[in-house]
Formats: sequence, structure tokens, C-alpha cells
Amino acid sequence: MHDPAPTMDKSEPPQPHRISAGKLMMIAVAAILLGVLMIKHDLSTDSGPPPQPVPAAAQPGASPPVAPSASPDPDGAPVMRRSQPVRIKIPRIKVDAPFIGLSLNASGVLEVPPAADRNLAGWYEDGVTPGARGNAIVLGHVDTMMGPAVFWGLGSLKPGDTVEIARADGSVARFAVDSVESFPKDAFPDERVYGKTTDAQLRLITCGGVYDKKAKDYTDNVVVFAHLLPPT
Repeated sequence: MHDPAPTMDKSEPPQPHRISAGKLMMIAVAAILLGVLMIKHDLSTDSGPPPQPVPAAAQPGASPPVAPSASPDPDGAPVMRRSQPVRIKIPRIKVDAPFIGLSLNASGVLEVPPAADRNLAGWYEDGVTPGARGNAIVLGHVDTMMGPAVFWGLGSLKPGDTVEIARADGSVARFAVDSVESFPKDAFPDERVYGKTTDAQLRLITCGGVYDKKAKDYTDNVVVFAHLLPPT
């Protein structure tokens, strides 16, 4: 049995962590409104805290299969052409959700998927598309006031689990999870999560950790690190 969920004033949702547009350029990808990705749901539908990742040090490394490249690449890694994502599937945690494109608002902060739809993922549409070279950033609510949301089970993923992203050109980008980690929001590793890569990688981001009643927010962010698999 878990402790009762904290009471939250629904008129005052958690405030986002703001990162300037200048910093977005420096790290080459949008800052995420990590503070609002988890909005505490109503007590009547409390499902307890979301799954938390196993400490990174205890996670065995995943061994990606060796196969021909999806396209010519100096590093021999698969890379796909740019194409917008339309749907994400994560078989292990039964995720099957459409995408919505996210952009920066007037303050230079990335918007988040509407909380009214619990089964919706967002991606930074001015950044890398999943499967293309670089870090593709995908985010989703872990829960809302209506109950668990699309990325509720993200923290339970393990190295080797797969993520499938259907794209507008009819292709499917398949990723293998490398690690699932939790970071305090006040010590988020921007460069590691958002920094440039020479291959095609994916970052799935949501909220986790302990709910801070005073701040009306969660203390951590859960990040899934994954790489593109060769075509089958």
C-alpha cells in the first residue's frame, strides 16, 4: 500500500523550467517543459507513484545487433532521412499513441502536449526527426489529473527494450533502449541529453521521483536513452 497522493491545487499547475532560446541554440535542441510533464492526477484515481528506473550502475549494457547500415554513414551506423513521426509504440509498457508537433512559445520555451489527452506524445518539430542523425526529443505526460498518461511506465523500461516510431513516409524507426535514468530537475544533464550525436538516437522524457508538496511538482525527470536499430 502506498501513501495517499499529495493534494494539488488544480488552479495552480506545476511551473515549467524555463530555458532561453539562446541556450536552445547552444545545445541544438529545444528545452523541455519538464516541470509540467507530470501533473498530479485527482485523488479519486490515484494509482500510486509511477515506476522508477533501476539505478544506471545496475543496468546491464545492451548489445545492439550488427547489420548493414540503413544508409551510407561514416560511422557505419544506420541513419534515416528526415520524416515526421506519426505514432509511437513501446511494446513492453503497452504504449501506442499518436504524435503532436511541439514548438517554442514567445518566451522561447517548448510547449508540451495538451494535458486533456492522456494518450499523446510530443516531439520538437524544429529538431531532429526520429531516425535521422542526431538526438530526437520525444516527451509526454506521465500522468494528469485524470489518471496515468502515455509515459506512465517509462521508468520500468530496461536495456534492450524496443521503441517503434511510425513515420509519415511509411517507414518505421526502431530503437533499442540503452539505459533508463532519473535525474534531479535541479541537476539535469543538458549536454548529455540534448547534445549533438553523429548517429541516430532517441530521448524519451517525462517526470518522476518524489512529489514535492510545497513546490507542487516532482523532483526528478526520467530519461530513456536509445539508439536506432538497422532495418530488418
